[in-house]
Amino acid sequence: MNHTIAIIGNPNSGKTTLFNRLTGSNQHVGNWPGVTVDRKTGHNVYHNHTIDVVDLPGIYSLSPFTQEEMIAREYVLSDEPDGILNIVDATNIERNLYLTMQLIALGLPMVIALNFIDDCRAQGIEIDCGALSDTLGVRVIPISARKGENMDELIQTVAENLKKPLRQPAYLHGVGAAVSRVARALEETSLRQESLPFYALKLLEGDSHVQEHVALPPPVRQTLETTAAALSSHGSEDNEMILADALYDFIEEAVRRAVKRPAQPVLTRTERLDRFIINKWLALPVFACLMVLMFWATFGPVGSFFADILETLITGMLVPAVQAGLRSAGASAWVTGLVCDGVLGGVGSVVSFLPQIIILFFFLSLLEDTGYLARIAFIMDTLLRRIGLSGKSFVPMLMGFGCTTPAVMAARTMENEKDRRMTIMLTPFMSCGAKLPVYALFAGALFPQCASFVIISLYVLGILVGIFAGWLLKKTIFRGVSSGFVLELPPYRLPTVRGTLQNMWEKAKDFLTKAGTIIFVMSIVIWLLQNFTPTLQTAADSSDSILGMFGQFIAPVFAPLGFGEWRASVSILTGIIAKEAVVSTMSVLYGVDLSALCGLLTSVFTPVAAYAFLVFILLYMPCMSAFATIRREMGGWKWAAGAAAFQTVLAWVVSFLVYQCGSLLFHII
Repeated sequence: MNHTIAIIGNPNSGKTTLFNRLTGSNQHVGNWPGVTVDRKTGHNVYHNHTIDVVDLPGIYSLSPFTQEEMIAREYVLSDEPDGILNIVDATNIERNLYLTMQLIALGLPMVIALNFIDDCRAQGIEIDCGALSDTLGVRVIPISARKGENMDELIQTVAENLKKPLRQPAYLHGVGAAVSRVARALEETSLRQESLPFYALKLLEGDSHVQEHVALPPPVRQTLETTAAALSSHGSEDNEMILADALYDFIEEAVRRAVKRPAQPVLTRTERLDRFIINKWLALPVFACLMVLMFWATFGPVGSFFADILETLITGMLVPAVQAGLRSAGASAWVTGLVCDGVLGGVGSVVSFLPQIIILFFFLSLLEDTGYLARIAFIMDTLLRRIGLSGKSFVPMLMGFGCTTPAVMAARTMENEKDRRMTIMLTPFMSCGAKLPVYALFAGALFPQCASFVIISLYVLGILVGIFAGWLLKKTIFRGVSSGFVLELPPYRLPTVRGTLQNMWEKAKDFLTKAGTIIFVMSIVIWLLQNFTPTLQTAADSSDSILGMFGQFIAPVFAPLGFGEWRASVSILTGIIAKEAVVSTMSVLYGVDLSALCGLLTSVFTPVAAYAFLVFILLYMPCMSAFATIRREMGGWKWAAGAAAFQTVLAWVVSFLVYQCGSLLFHII
């Protein structure tokens, strides 16, 4: 037997953790709202039952405002799911049950997974799941998705004993009678019969989406209008508020019967920590100290130690061994050069930075899993308000420090379309992990005594330029009022070893996959273009090669920025494919390994020109993967091309100012 189950619940209620438990998947889990922005599918086999499990984006109600909420509602309203697994945060049960009530109205087979039951016990909260189940007419199973508590019972219920709600909730204030009357009238339509109470609720509250997509015969429309008018005549509020009040009154009654709280509330760990973490005087200093620690560990003695070991293994052992093997096999000089200088030189120069990538994402994983990153969005709200955005925009921007592609997708959580587009355009200014090899190379070569601080300054500069660009966009093409900022602050949680290692492995795997595919191909192409002339003759001098001639053609564009040397110009262009390719391209073009490249850069770049080069790498258009995502999320090539042009022009201007002002300052000194 095969059936499909949809996991649906509020943001940050543990949906993805539960999904991983049920399916054995390794989807990314984060302790903040908005981690899941698209639906994911996995499978579970229980005895002779095959269960297709669909993890939907977090949603507070079936009245969507954002794109990911629309994805969730459209799926549960379709004919695809055979049942619903509603995950409820037991520590915020009143708020979570609002969505539960709407799901019950759908009439689909359903079970409620009451998650974080271990946190409830720690807070002295007792929940009578039997009483709650009797009130709602749906089976309630207490679980801890993180610890695997009661998972066997939940899987068995989902596989073999999933039932439709026994009854519709007894809404208060006469709402139940109004819903029943409209639901009976809707029996004449082609709507799914068991879901008629849900459609009745939505039509009574004036849900525009349902009104547009449900064709009502004139008699049914007349019944709806009469009932809606009678409902609104009972108070000064509109029907949507009347229905919401009725739902919450029922929820309060259900919670009163089933939940017992301690007479003296226990001050939770989260409340104690937040007195210090988000204190108005200490919040920013704490954040700054954490960032300094993270970058010091990544690019200071720890990261450099492991990077040097890996570089020695590649350039000191692997490359000589391969070179000797090829020569003993009688390989021609150009084949040996292609393999050793092109492939191993290009790919190896990037792979050498893997330890620093892993260390950085180790810290980012800790900050995310503990729930601290959500607090940073809260802290930054005041600053972002000054440029017309809200702290919610900072959530995708924070994700941009990892990878721009999922960060752009995370902007779906924003209700205001102008804010969403503006956030997408600003997110690439945050330094993604792919830029780290370039930063580490130049900082280690040109600024060996203060490499960590140079890299920190680039991250800070990206934020500052993003703020300025946001102000500029808000004054021009994105005029208007930004949306309000509502963000749930998740409780602090101890990161799990499995979750942290999984996150680090996923980032390392992505990095190595790029090195083994994109960087591999790019290194071969760059080596060939550098060694052959337009007439396909071997180039005596690389400046006469195909790549050399093209590089000299575009070099004048970058000359005012201090890096008009043609190899640097070509490296910037390959960075559009993948930012890591900048390092591999330079290694191939200069024909040296990584350690020799560090020494060579000091003769090609001045410190000011090197910093201007890094600023350009920081700010110009993102890689092609991120660009394609921007095109999809913004709805067309026009917006994507405009965003890329805006970012690249701004990068040129800022790099120009850095080089010219820096050179003037050094001349004066």
